[in-house]
Amino acid sequence: MNTKITISAIINSAKQDIDLFCNDDEISITLKLPNDKEKTYKSTDFYKCFGQLREDNSNIQFLCKGSQINVHPSSMSSQMSLGLKAYELTIGKAPSLDDVVFIFDYEDKNLTNNPKDQRDFYFNWITAKP
Repeated sequence: MNTKITISAIINSAKQDIDLFCNDDEISITLKLPNDKEKTYKSTDFYKCFGQLREDNSNIQFLCKGSQINVHPSSMSSQMSLGLKAYELTIGKAPSLDDVVFIFDYEDKNLTNNPKDQRDFYFNWITAKP
């Protein structure tokens, strides 16, 4: 089943809404931009699909939690929500249910298009002492 999700983004210095089409049968996200070919990204969960999409579209700043450097799913949240829910992590602090976010919720701070930055933050979080 395809679900359309509209998020805000900055393209060529202009803020605009863009549509993502999430297919939960094949676990994919299709990006459809005006005057551009659509492209589909597939993986084992939507968080990973969105990481591929952002990496492939480094000229676009996606304004959502899934782009935030300190957002990362746990194995359980990835399995239970197909990667649509993740934790907003804080170094030195164990996450709680209050830290669970929907990856397409609006966010405009601490953003990255590089999934490696998010993995690096996650590994720093794991090794940090409370």
